[in-house]
Amino acid sequence: DAKHLVPNKMRDFFCTINLDQEEVFRTQVVEKSLSPYFGEEFYFEIPRTFQWLSFYIYDKSVLQKDLRIGKVSIKKEDLCSYTGKENWFMLQPVDSNSEVQGKVHLELKLNELITDNGSVCQQLVVHIKECHGLPLINGQNCDPYATVSLVGPSRNDQKKTKVKKKTSNPQFNETFYFEVTRSSSYTKKSQFQVEEEDIEKLEVRVDLWNNGNLVQDVFLGEIKVPVKVLRNDSFQAWYLLQPRENGNKSSKTDDLGSLRLNICYTEDCVLPSEYYTSLRNLLLKSSDVQPISASAAYILSEVCRDKYDAVLPLVRLLLHHHKLVPFVAAVAELDLKDTQEANTVFRGNSLATRCVDEMMKIVGKHYLKVTLKPVIDEICESPKPCEIDPIKLREGDNVEINMENLRYYVDKVFREIVRSSISCPTLMCDVFYSLRHLAAKRFPNDPHVQYSAVSSFVFLRFFAVAVVSPHTFHLRPHHPDAQTSRTLTLISKAIQTLGSWGSLTKSKLSSFKETFMCEFFKTFQEEKFTESVKKFLDDVSSTESKEPSGLSEPVHLKEGEMYKRAQGRTRIGKKNFKKRWFCLTSREFTYHKQQDKEPIFTIPIKNILAVEKLDESSFNKKNMFQVLHGEKPLYIQANNCVEASEWIEALCRVTRCNQKRLSFYHPSAFLNGNWLCCKATIENTMGCARCTADVPADTQIEIDGDRETERIYSLFTINMFKLQKLEEACGSIAVYQGPRKEPDDYSNFTIEDSVATFHTLKQIIDIVEKLNESHEKYQKKRSSSAKYGSEENPIVGKVS
Repeated sequence: DAKHLVPNKMRDFFCTINLDQEEVFRTQVVEKSLSPYFGEEFYFEIPRTFQWLSFYIYDKSVLQKDLRIGKVSIKKEDLCSYTGKENWFMLQPVDSNSEVQGKVHLELKLNELITDNGSVCQQLVVHIKECHGLPLINGQNCDPYATVSLVGPSRNDQKKTKVKKKTSNPQFNETFYFEVTRSSSYTKKSQFQVEEEDIEKLEVRVDLWNNGNLVQDVFLGEIKVPVKVLRNDSFQAWYLLQPRENGNKSSKTDDLGSLRLNICYTEDCVLPSEYYTSLRNLLLKSSDVQPISASAAYILSEVCRDKYDAVLPLVRLLLHHHKLVPFVAAVAELDLKDTQEANTVFRGNSLATRCVDEMMKIVGKHYLKVTLKPVIDEICESPKPCEIDPIKLREGDNVEINMENLRYYVDKVFREIVRSSISCPTLMCDVFYSLRHLAAKRFPNDPHVQYSAVSSFVFLRFFAVAVVSPHTFHLRPHHPDAQTSRTLTLISKAIQTLGSWGSLTKSKLSSFKETFMCEFFKTFQEEKFTESVKKFLDDVSSTESKEPSGLSEPVHLKEGEMYKRAQGRTRIGKKNFKKRWFCLTSREFTYHKQQDKEPIFTIPIKNILAVEKLDESSFNKKNMFQVLHGEKPLYIQANNCVEASEWIEALCRVTRCNQKRLSFYHPSAFLNGNWLCCKATIENTMGCARCTADVPADTQIEIDGDRETERIYSLFTINMFKLQKLEEACGSIAVYQGPRKEPDDYSNFTIEDSVATFHTLKQIIDIVEKLNESHEKYQKKRSSSAKYGSEENPIVGKVS
């Protein structure tokens, strides 16, 4: 959220998330507010190098261009210091001199020349090769040019490149020559001492500009290189463009308001798979360790300050290797030992409950879509008034009509849920089966606990949460407006109550905090609903297969608005780009004129031969990719780099098992009778570059096991001090078997078997130390061989 925004009157605000100058997400518009609450979450992989993660607050305008109020920009190097913390950031003014992104490739060299009279003169050679990743200007590729200057206390020699049209990756390949030290015959200035002054104080400055033609040129960034670092060497490198030194400085930084953010940024250097064998094996045998609290996976959750940091990579790794169900059963059994009352089963934020939550999010995506998306779409697109709280009723509202509307929605959502057991993924059923029987074993005299153990997850933590936050589960593209959010909140409360086993059967209506909800539930027939819930819970906690063979309904994977290049010719013979709605399922890839309209063009998944990026030079457009199938390639432009990466990944994942996949493709387009990449003149000639993804893979859940293991290694490394303290504690307990008299540093840890825990800890510490050595060797090798700006390192980053 934000507060105290300017101008000091109620306006409509929205916020964007940018990688450098490229917008990758934007929030919904919050109307009529000075302190808008956005309450939105975004999670994304970072597909390219970047310098800044920025957040811009806009004042929405209907007739004019949206006005940028201010921004928060965080350097990539500083992101880790804000990770996992909620911070208020003062908005900074948006200054064109500070809005930079991209990099420039330079080669610099000092030559010694002998003049006609025999004296020695030094000459600086500046070869500006190319730039990469320059920003879009007004949504279009820029027309960049560069000025190259040699600057010193008493000189400023400037030269200029040619303008390159409509490109963010201009190829300049121009060379400029500057005289650095003057010959002894130089007499333009009397007593001009050049030898020491020039070398020590001169610098090369390269400024990038967008040619404005009839308007003012726009500054794109600059770099400065001291001449003294060259000496007599040739120096070639990529340089990140920087803002001007006087950019983004203002005395009124406290007048624009502030923005509250919670950022989680992770960056991992993933080594080859064989380096992780020992750690991976130790984690995968966790479910076999007795007691479970002595296992590597359980110890990981104990030493991490926030259990969620450990749960995400742990669940994904165990899921990838089919070891999740026995591990969840083991930690759930430990959880139940500490549960004293049957009505509080699995209600806390323990390792067991968090593992199940994360498992449901990963494997239950399609299940949620086929079950809830149609009714959620109806609620959001054709909302009916549903407010039944007398305090929140607006003037003219009829509470009886609102209650009927709410009852209609609740009935429809509830009916879709209890009829959905056939779509529940087998893995979820297996986990629910284990939880149900463990709860019944722990409380044998309570006939209801076997159902409440399952309902506490599937209703309270899965369906009810998805209803109240449909955008988080990709059921809707954006956060709903305030009125719809309130309707979804009321529906979610009702679903929680109806699905919570015993809430209606035990006549607990009078105990509800909100009287209006108590009155609402009196309209429900208890026996009818409780029987439906019971049957549904029986079905989803059975070990019998619920998924029909051959999946009668296609799996909905991704949808969104992008631009595609026309497949045929227009009347004037020019192929253009049009905005279309794209939809990807497990059966076909389609595009439509608008959402929910019939498809204009359909490609069966089995016919897709390759999905690859398209060189920007083809159409002077960024974020393009191509879908190769039986006919001409389909060229598509995504709205930003994150979206393009997600579409390519989704399409590659669903087509990797196609038998006729290509091994080679053309990175550029076929235009004007030849391929731009290899200049071949035959349109159906074989590709000139190897495809990036031609290996079959699991199309159900895409998990990189090595990356998850690397993340776990990083967590162990960060918490090494705790591991060592826990190891000391186990040693102390093993030696001294008496009762603990005073709280120790390890009193919050679960140590059931000190000997077994000590043995596992020793293995973890040894493995982490060996991995530390491997990382150090790799970093030394990389720093000695890689040039600045090279992209050969296997470093991957993600932000939420």
